[in-house]
Order: sequence, then C-alpha cells, then structure tokens
Amino acid sequence: MMNPIKKLKSNIQKVFVGNDKVIDLVIVSLLSDGHVLLEDVPGTGKTLLAKTLAKSMSGSFSRIQFTPDVLPGDVTGIEYFNPKTNEFEKRLGPVHTNILLADEINRAMPRTQSSLLEAMEERQVTIDRETQKLPSPFIVIATQNPIESQGTFPLPDAQLDRFLINIPVGYPSKEQEKQIMRLFREEQPLDQLEACITTEELVELQKQTRSIHVSEAIEEYILKLVEATRSSHLCEKGLSPRATLALMRAAQAKALFEDRSYCIPEDVQFVFPYIAIHRISLTMEGSLTANRKDIINDIAASVDVPVEIAR
Repeated sequence: MMNPIKKLKSNIQKVFVGNDKVIDLVIVSLLSDGHVLLEDVPGTGKTLLAKTLAKSMSGSFSRIQFTPDVLPGDVTGIEYFNPKTNEFEKRLGPVHTNILLADEINRAMPRTQSSLLEAMEERQVTIDRETQKLPSPFIVIATQNPIESQGTFPLPDAQLDRFLINIPVGYPSKEQEKQIMRLFREEQPLDQLEACITTEELVELQKQTRSIHVSEAIEEYILKLVEATRSSHLCEKGLSPRATLALMRAAQAKALFEDRSYCIPEDVQFVFPYIAIHRISLTMEGSLTANRKDIINDIAASVDVPVEIAR
C-alpha cells in the first residue's frame, strides 16, 4: 500500500506539471497544519495547484475571488433579519470549509483581508459576538501577483506572519511546458481527478508530524537562524516567535515527508527560505544592496550546521 503522503503527491502530479519542490512544500505546509501563500506572475498555475490539492482531499472546498468590493461579511458570514420567520438568522460565509482558496488576496481592501486573521490563527470566526469554530483541518491557500500593483493592497505584516510558507511557483521548463500542452490539449485533467486522502487521514498525519523528534542540536540550529535574521544589519525586522514555531513544525513535516522519525539539518535548510522570505523586512541599506532571497541565503550560509544529531 502506497504511503498516503506519496499518494497525495502522485495525485497532484496528474494535473499540476512543474517544479516538484513546489508540490513538496505545499504538502509540507499541509502536514504542518499551516497556511500557504502562492506568489508569482499570472498564468503559472497558482490557482490550478490550489484546486488540485483541494480536489485530492475528500473534505470541503471554497473559493473567494477577492476584489475591492468584497466585504468582511462575504468571507466570514453575516447575521440578518429574515422577514418570513421574523427572526435573526446566520448565513455562514465560504471560510467555513476545510480548504479555502483566497484567490488574488491582495486585491481585497485591508478591512476584508483582516477578516481572515482570526480564522487563520485561531480556526474560528466571530459573527455578531458569537464565535463559530471552523472545520478541522482548515487550510488557507492564497494567491497573489507580486508584480502588478494597480488595484492591489499589500498584505499587512500581521497577516503575512500567519502564512506558514510563501512559495514562488515559477515557470516550468521547456519539457514540462510541452507536457502541459499535451495534457490539456483535449481535456481538463482536473475534472477527472479523484480524492486520494480523507480529512481524517490528514488530521492523523498532522498528529504524526507533531510527534517527530527534534533534538536539542536542531533546536539550537533553528534559534541561531532566527537570531541571525534579527541581528542582521540588512534586516529591519527579523523572524517572530511564531516564525520560530513554523520553522520547527515545517522541519518536522519535511522529516515525516521523507519517512523519518527525527529531524536533520537538511529539513530545516529545505524550508527556511520559504518560511523567512515573507516575514523579514529590509533596511534601506539592505534594499539597495541585495534582495530578500539573497539575504536569506547569506544568513543561512553564515550559521554553523550541527554535525551530530541525536535521534
């Protein structure tokens, strides 16, 4: 019987053709019970990847196409007066789902963006002073175009910090693009895709992720990486304690993905750039001399890697 994690990856590859690392990172985020921000230019398959992942699971799926006129109540739900019953009733919004695709999230007004803060952090929403728990698991997969600025509203730091991981999808290779042309020539493969993992199986995998052993050497390595972002003269703002936890949890998920019961430095190195890229902000000197990706790579290279790991 195929490992459920490998089965999920194989199922996604039936539709999404591209960098395998992107798929691995999305699955790592799922195992970590974390939210995903897919960022790249239009047409690179961000929405397709999110839909493919959602359809590979047996749980519920909702999509919000964010525009400036979308209101907070359109996301979380509202309480309204029904004249037929002469009573107030609640209408739940699309956030009440297992996987929420927040398409072009940076096109929403800031007050609408902020309506997701409670949902992303606490897995609940408040409608007219009454708290509603969200289904488990609850994962937000958001997309945005980092280049186009007209009609967009940059995500605030508080919201960016709630995304476990930021993944640039990137262009496919020539051979991959040829495969895409042939795959989509006559039909839409997403229509034929079937679920290969249940929400119960995913919740169990998330529990297994939290039980992956993290040695003291790996803890120290994670803390040194985080401290290096805070002390760098090129970074105005380093990683938060939430990011420290995200780095640990993502490393655990990568270990489980590789069918290991313990973390190694390579797990941390694999996820660190994607945990850090959307969380740091640069000083004036940093923004003039380098980009965030190069600075993160330099920080990673400056921290000593532990040699002996307790298993």
